[in-house]
Amino acid sequence: MSLLERLGLKALHQMNPETAHGLAIAALNAGLVPGSGPVTSPRLATTLAGLSLPNPVGLAAGFDKNATALDALARSGFGFLEVGGATPRPQPGNPRPRLFRLARDRAIINRFGFNNDGAEAIAARLATRPGASIVGLNLGANKDSDDRAQDYVKVLETCGPHVDFVTVNVSSPNTENLRDLQGRAALWALLTGVMDARGQMKRPIPVFLKIAPDLTDAEIADIAEVATDSAIDGIVATNTTLARPSLQSHDRLEAGGLSGAPLFETSTRVLARLSQLTQGKLPLIGVGGIGSPEQAYEKIRAGASAVQIYSALVYEGLSLATRVAEGLEVLLKRDGFATVAEAVGSGRDDWL
Repeated sequence: MSLLERLGLKALHQMNPETAHGLAIAALNAGLVPGSGPVTSPRLATTLAGLSLPNPVGLAAGFDKNATALDALARSGFGFLEVGGATPRPQPGNPRPRLFRLARDRAIINRFGFNNDGAEAIAARLATRPGASIVGLNLGANKDSDDRAQDYVKVLETCGPHVDFVTVNVSSPNTENLRDLQGRAALWALLTGVMDARGQMKRPIPVFLKIAPDLTDAEIADIAEVATDSAIDGIVATNTTLARPSLQSHDRLEAGGLSGAPLFETSTRVLARLSQLTQGKLPLIGVGGIGSPEQAYEKIRAGASAVQIYSALVYEGLSLATRVAEGLEVLLKRDGFATVAEAVGSGRDDWL
């Protein structure tokens, strides 16, 4: 991390977290954050559900909710980006304050509630995005919707032509009863509708499913079975947690989803279990607590074909994407892997 980035983070940490986040987006759009594009090499280049990635390190949904900083983010070292979540209609989300830094725990709690500009506005921005970058969209449902399953279809139909993949987010803890859609019957109906809509697209794109870490083994098995039977293209494991492990920070009991370092072990175990259940046949994206090249490598060895980061950027800066990708190159070479794909699942049993 450069001295300038270190000073910038220190200044942002003196502000309200949501205000600081808005300033970070503004700084990106003003060109104040340097970047020359994604890190890549023959060892780092990989595929994810047919998508060719320069490296397996992605930006998780939530950082750029409204797709307003795509040009700058495309130059920031990431191999792919996920924006959103988007809902059919704009919504303000939950009342503020709704974002909390847990600095002593290297963690974040948020209860945003899918605040976004709505699918039409986001689609208009995505239509002019950088063509060379891989960009996906996180799909959500409006809080007051009478048919949440149909909301996912509406966002796909509106925005799908302008992205490279979509992620069905049924695991946000901040929209009441949304996680009920992870149940076998509800999930099957939801995914069937989304896949039918995907089939009508002129350019079908991969569909991923984002799940919660707060699942029993039986629930994980149900999700793996439904995901396989519905022919979706992969699973993102995992979203934030409602659990509160041993935390030290002042705001540790705030309501909302916990992300960051405390989530690493739980999310990686869910990832490894999914990898075992799907026998490595369904691409997985590992998310949760990644703050170093070593942790990204652990996710890959546990079964992830690619990884995503977000919360650690609050503490490590945007240059973390480049540092993680470059560090992965070193770790893969050290262990004799010629490609990322060779390493996927190689350490899965360590987490089971």
